[in-house]
Amino acid sequence: MNELTPKDRQLLAKKGITEEMLAEQVRQFEQGVPPIVLQRTAVLDDGILPLPKEEAAKYSAIYQKHKKGHKIVKFVPASGAATRMFKSLFAFRDDFEPERESLAAYLQRTRNKDVKTFFEGLERFAFFPILRKAVQKLHPDFDTLNEDVQKHLYVVTLLGEDGLNYGNMPKGLLPFHRHSEKIATPFEEHFREAVLYASDEEEAHLHFTITEQHTEAFHKELALIKPQLEERYNIKFDVSFSYQKPSTDTVSVTEENEYFRDEEGNLLFRPAGHGALLSNLGDIDADIIFIKNIDNVVVKKYTDETVFYKEALAGKLCEVQEEVFHILHRIDNNKVKKKEVKKILDYLRSININVPDYLYKFRRQYALEFVKEMLHRPIRVCGMVKNEGEPGGGPFWIREKDGSYSLQIIESAQVNMEDAKQKEIFAQSTHFNPVDLVCGTKDYQGNKYDLQQYIDPEQAFITSKTYMGKPLKALELPGLWNGSMAKWITIFVEVPIITFNPVKIVNDLLKKTHQ
Repeated sequence: MNELTPKDRQLLAKKGITEEMLAEQVRQFEQGVPPIVLQRTAVLDDGILPLPKEEAAKYSAIYQKHKKGHKIVKFVPASGAATRMFKSLFAFRDDFEPERESLAAYLQRTRNKDVKTFFEGLERFAFFPILRKAVQKLHPDFDTLNEDVQKHLYVVTLLGEDGLNYGNMPKGLLPFHRHSEKIATPFEEHFREAVLYASDEEEAHLHFTITEQHTEAFHKELALIKPQLEERYNIKFDVSFSYQKPSTDTVSVTEENEYFRDEEGNLLFRPAGHGALLSNLGDIDADIIFIKNIDNVVVKKYTDETVFYKEALAGKLCEVQEEVFHILHRIDNNKVKKKEVKKILDYLRSININVPDYLYKFRRQYALEFVKEMLHRPIRVCGMVKNEGEPGGGPFWIREKDGSYSLQIIESAQVNMEDAKQKEIFAQSTHFNPVDLVCGTKDYQGNKYDLQQYIDPEQAFITSKTYMGKPLKALELPGLWNGSMAKWITIFVEVPIITFNPVKIVNDLLKKTHQ
């Protein structure tokens, strides 16, 4: 039985989780999460707006004009650790014994192409001078050793706690780029970007979500770079940080949906994925919020193009917001004439809102009630990149429970891949989600929306994990740009691949946009 002890209630109170929230989580485990029903793939001119260069220039200009007098914030999820970036190097460090086999034999045996690529490009990494200095300090005889031993020591030093310890650092603080003699982290690159598209020429606002264990490291880097960048760009940076809130953690259960307890008998809670950041996003007070992952940055020579498309997305948001606010104000002031209703319903369809045919026959009052309900919600404009085999979610039209349809970003884990038709629709996806969003989280009267009201809770994820060797079930909240924004007004816009430059593995830093 799922009985709570006084100790459990103390833990819930400490985390800010109510018993009702806990019961709802258990209910989700018991009932399961229904798979999404894909209706069709979103494609150009059916869910995704094409954006020719001249159109992008128009929207960029709209944004330039609109941003004056508005508060703009750059919101950057930055809690990711760099561990996964170095997966192949960890394997090499632990498995390669230079005194027993040659590097060539190791590469032949393991087929570890990533290690081969890493060493071929070693001197091109921004961190190479730092690494070389560190390895020579730890091993004064380094230059006399044979090449295979040297290569192994490079990796041991790169990852080891007595070396650079990059495997345990936050991804945002790794040396990504080299600008002449200066090295820049992705954290710093987001400041440069903010100057270019997310500032009012006097001040730029940046918000990073991080883990508590990395707080000191981020503040140390901030103290180092902020004065230099403020002087260079003649601008003030307003920088804030937040953590995933303990109240967003979710309880773990056994395979029988009983509370899973640790070795001391405590309820076991886990962080609930990036959907937990919706609470952090809701705390931001801004007119326009740009969302982009910490590792999606480029070196200076590619900045202009990526900034141009960021501004274009923001311009599209401004255009939609202006029209939506105009309609809502006119409804409030009873200014909408009967003959205008059709035009307004057509506009709703043009911004991907499901408008049933019968609504066109409704009396003005009832049609406008529907319009107000559908328009009075947050707005997001999301860049979509042509699919070139990158992993990740994509844009789809999905069928809702009531038979209506909506435009969503869907991950493969949300789809029933046992269903041949659903699998086929997912495989037909022409675009993917690069996490390139511009959001409007205030309403037409300037009030912040309560973002928790626009979630689809049924887009949560249930996953199988283990704790101390025992199996358990864990619950992830609907993803930040997936189910957590399911009920937002959603516009997808095609942007070029140059805007998407993530660093998933260390060798991605050898690509042209990072060199």
